[in-house]
Amino acid sequence: MAETAEAKAGSPQRKRLLDTLEVDSRLLGMIGAFVVLCLVFNVFTDGRFLTPRNIFNLSIQTVSVALMATGMVFVIVTRHIDLSVGSLLATCSAVMAMTQTVVTPEWLGLGLNHPLTAPIALLFGLICGTAIGAFNGWLVGYLTIPAFIVTLGGLLVWRNVAWYLTNGQTIGPLDSNFVLLGGINGTLGESASWVVGVIAVVAAILALAAGRRSKKAHDFPVKPLWAEAFLAVVIAAVILGFVATLNAYDVPSNRLERMFEARGETMPEGYSTGYGIPYSVLLLILVAIVMTVVARKTRLGRYIFATGGNPDAAELSGINTRLLTVKVFAIMGFLCALSAAVAAARLTFHSNDIGTLDELRVIAAAVIGGTALAGGIGTIYGAILGALIMQSLQSGMAMVGVDAPFQNIVVGSVLVVAVLVDIIYRKRTGAK
Repeated sequence: MAETAEAKAGSPQRKRLLDTLEVDSRLLGMIGAFVVLCLVFNVFTDGRFLTPRNIFNLSIQTVSVALMATGMVFVIVTRHIDLSVGSLLATCSAVMAMTQTVVTPEWLGLGLNHPLTAPIALLFGLICGTAIGAFNGWLVGYLTIPAFIVTLGGLLVWRNVAWYLTNGQTIGPLDSNFVLLGGINGTLGESASWVVGVIAVVAAILALAAGRRSKKAHDFPVKPLWAEAFLAVVIAAVILGFVATLNAYDVPSNRLERMFEARGETMPEGYSTGYGIPYSVLLLILVAIVMTVVARKTRLGRYIFATGGNPDAAELSGINTRLLTVKVFAIMGFLCALSAAVAAARLTFHSNDIGTLDELRVIAAAVIGGTALAGGIGTIYGAILGALIMQSLQSGMAMVGVDAPFQNIVVGSVLVVAVLVDIIYRKRTGAK
């Protein structure tokens, strides 16, 4: 009986501790599940899952889906859905590939690998993605066609538009500057990665300090100073540990020799260096920061979450929910174009099947990350963590030797279980 009483008393105490530290218990659970997942796969792969090489590959494989997942958060928060993101990615990829291989060389007289080729291709792709996304939003917002129907039609339409743009052919090779966005072909290197890591640590600590000062200025409760310090140490350890891991993945000697030969130099005996942080990962971090700021600090973000919480009340309060829908889908289209650039650059060519089933992966990442399908609730960091969990699950099963059909069965089951857990969590915590 004494043990039972202590157990009952311990739970409120733990809850009060989490409340004092302002720890999101759901996020903590997701991080715990991710850590357990990595450790289990590391055991079953004889230590190969947590090697620098696999972590590097895992990071660049996650970027494409994670970029779109940040936009899907806004779409789902406003009580819509976008099933066309994979097909839209394919269309944007086709536009950028054709721009590099047809438009710039034949129309503008710029050869492949010209300094302007990659920026022009990226610009065309971003304009295409944003325009199509805005068009989807107009159909949903102003013509009041359900988003499910509009984007289901888009799933069929844009996949085949991409096919016609390329005449069903694989387009490549792509511009050498363009493929820098893909990951292994474009990294910061060891020294620059450490510089970026240190800057990130300093920025994170300054952000924590600024948040504490802001709370004090408005007479809001603040975490104990020791808790702030502990959080700062954890963040610094995670950032610097990630940089150290990526730097530990050494560039192969034959690749280094080609790099030195291209500069007309001879590689020193015994020289070695790590890849460092990929440009695509930096792009994801930048997008995550911008989207988080939009969600938390801007009028657009407040309108998005207010509309998702109660569309009728939002409209009565003066929010133009129709125009807001256009903006949300335009952002989604823009991010699809960015994702298309990353995906095509990683492959170094455009293929007809690029982005296939990405719409399901993106929606799953957002939902697993805590975005409520009922609308009004969602976080950018949760969606990125959801994308990382999804990619880790698939990569781990592939390394273990699980057949592709069974991988899809597991991923689908995890999605259903994640939604069930989210429903149970919200019922117990009283969250809506």
